[in-house]
Amino acid sequence: MKEEIGKVLTMMEEGKIDSDKASELIDALREKQTASSPNAIALGKPASYLDKTLKIRVTSKENDHVSVNLPIKLVKAVLGAGHGIASNIPQAAKYVKDIDIDLLIDAIENELDGQIVDIRSGKEDTVTVVIE
Repeated sequence: MKEEIGKVLTMMEEGKIDSDKASELIDALREKQTASSPNAIALGKPASYLDKTLKIRVTSKENDHVSVNLPIKLVKAVLGAGHGIASNIPQAAKYVKDIDIDLLIDAIENELDGQIVDIRSGKEDTVTVVIE
C-alpha cells in the first residue's frame, strides 16, 4: 500500500491530479486495505494505524535496558507542540533546530511502519525503533 500511496503522491507532484483527487485515491486505498485486512475481519473492526505503538529499545553492553512504548496517537499529538516549545528554550533550541517536524508528521500520516532505526555500536550497545 505504501507503494501505491507513493504513486498517488508522485502524480500529484507532477500535476497530473490535484490534492483533492489525491486525497480521495489515498482514502480509497486505505478503505480497500482495511476491508481485506485479516485482523480487521477477525476483530470485527478496522485496524487503524493510529492504534499502533512506537517502540524504542536500548540495550547496553552492561545489560542495561530501556524500553519505551508510545501510542502513535500520542506521538502525533505531541510532536509539533513539543518541538515548538523546545525551540523557544535557549538550552534546548540547539538540539532541536535541525529536526524536520513536518517530515516526521508526514511519515506518520503516510503510515510509516516497521523498523525505523537499528543501531549497533562496536561496544555492543543497541538501539532499535519500531512501529508495530
